[in-house]
Amino acid sequence: IDKWLQTKELTWYPELRDYTFDVACSLLISIDNASQTKLASYFETWVKGLFSLAINLPWTSFGKALKCRKEMLQEIEKIIVNRQQQPKHQNDALGILLEAKDEEGNSLTLEELKDQILLLLFAGHETLTSAISSFSLLMAQHPEILEKVRKEQENLNITEDITSENLKEMPYLEQVLKEVLRLIPPVGGGFRKVIQEFEFEGYRIPKDWTVQYQIAQTHQESDTFPNYQTFDPERFSPENMVDKQKRFGYVPFGGGLRECLGKEFARLEMKIFASLLVRKCHWELLPDQNLEMINIPSPRPSDGLKVKIF
Repeated sequence: IDKWLQTKELTWYPELRDYTFDVACSLLISIDNASQTKLASYFETWVKGLFSLAINLPWTSFGKALKCRKEMLQEIEKIIVNRQQQPKHQNDALGILLEAKDEEGNSLTLEELKDQILLLLFAGHETLTSAISSFSLLMAQHPEILEKVRKEQENLNITEDITSENLKEMPYLEQVLKEVLRLIPPVGGGFRKVIQEFEFEGYRIPKDWTVQYQIAQTHQESDTFPNYQTFDPERFSPENMVDKQKRFGYVPFGGGLRECLGKEFARLEMKIFASLLVRKCHWELLPDQNLEMINIPSPRPSDGLKVKIF
């Protein structure tokens, strides 16, 4: 935030990507300033090709993504092998995975470790970048709501590092973040395999089919969310609690047994980021920019969210 304040005007989305990548790498594999390494460059190209046409040629998005995935896994392998040679594992996600054993005492293989770390980096970075950039955009567009968030933060009078007790005393910020995730969910949907044939609205869905659930459309159900196009944190107030009214009516992290593993990590990082940002600075959208959302691989403003920060 101090660096952004010195810059004064910036395109924020790429900065937020670097921030979340640094946090994810620090917590998951204990690497600092990872956004300035080759790993970040490989990661960005890989993400761009995730949802592209599967044409594996050197100049296609898919071909470039496959190449960068290979390079990334090689970098991750070096990190894992180096850590395996250390007498004591660090207290991060990789350390936990290195210690893990199944009921027969088997550890994860090198290939399994690489896949798990790649998955964690994606889950702890890409969607979070989208979520906090959406928060920043919506607060700039709704200054009256931002002022309420700011007032709540000022009343807490936090002078040291944020504690878990502080976080429990931010109910309005919690409502705002829930509404951000409702209006602009970072993930559009998910896939499930049909385990038993069933009927839905007159259609027979056979066993073993793959079906997709839509998060954004679910959050636009007018019986659950009246005026669903309006940004309204009061939906989640103690009096309304719309997220509790209908099972699977509010699903920014999916639902059921396959709900997002990183849900609490994401909510925690969003809340800490929002609290610090609101207390330390103000920001305004710069004119003449395209704020339409690009939705693949996750929602972000077309021109990268250009702001004045002070």
